[in-house]
Amino acid sequence: MIACVFPGQGAQKVGMGKELAEAFAICRETIDEADEALGESLSTLCFEGPEDQLLLTENTQPAILAVSVAIFRLAASRGVNPAFAAGHSLGEYSAHVAAGTLSFADALRTVRRRGRYMQEAVPLGEGAMAAVLGLDGESVAAACAEASAEGIVTPANLNAPGQIVIAGQARAVAKAGELAKARGAKRVLALAVSAPFHCPLMKPAEERLAPELRALSVATPRIPVVANVDGEPKTTAGAAIDALIRQVSSPVRWEDVVRRLIAEGVRVFVEVGPGTVLAGLIKKIDGSMTAMSIENGQGLDKALERLAS
Repeated sequence: MIACVFPGQGAQKVGMGKELAEAFAICRETIDEADEALGESLSTLCFEGPEDQLLLTENTQPAILAVSVAIFRLAASRGVNPAFAAGHSLGEYSAHVAAGTLSFADALRTVRRRGRYMQEAVPLGEGAMAAVLGLDGESVAAACAEASAEGIVTPANLNAPGQIVIAGQARAVAKAGELAKARGAKRVLALAVSAPFHCPLMKPAEERLAPELRALSVATPRIPVVANVDGEPKTTAGAAIDALIRQVSSPVRWEDVVRRLIAEGVRVFVEVGPGTVLAGLIKKIDGSMTAMSIENGQGLDKALERLAS
């Protein structure tokens, strides 16, 4: 059984999608559709940059979504037919476009505002995120709880065993990193992000986004989408929207998502979009799984070959 998984913020790079748009009409048409939906040249930003503009959260999110959907449509046209979908943070929107829950145009416009609201929720420089490597989730949570005397800090991305990202107020994140090292973390790496995503500081963004998500025209997902917020498959439009709302200020439980997909019978994971991060995390969670990435023509050929065998 196959699941398609979609990357989130951090996967962006100048040039993403360009080769596929030049080689395949379905990809070019999808990127053109994105330009039309947003009323600007998202394609130029994806293909040529400049990088500093692509890195702005309100640009990054629709750009990754557009490229991911273009690649999914190409893969689907070549016979990639998933039984489940999931996405990491922003990628959950791509998953719902693939599942038919959200229209492509609505998703693009929504994630643009989502990016803006998340950016505006915390003044630049006041928030931070850091990756804690080599420490279990319970110990990371304990370090955050102890550091909360300095301010808000919580686990934000539970990506894989020994790979957890924390987020919150900069001073509290720094303190939690020190405490995590004292508890045995191998490394604590400050992340170059513009805001502290997936923590309680994002509540204002969640409250701004909620009515807009609830106002969208949505459909029952064609395939279940396993949500970040609770690792549960969403099979109705209402449950899907509720999960997307709660996701803004809640941790991304990626390890739980992958383990739930495995429990549902998934054995093959196809990462659809820029980058190869999710395939690597899936192998770290369960090395017996088959995980592949499609971000360019070579990746598509390899994936189709492996799926055929």
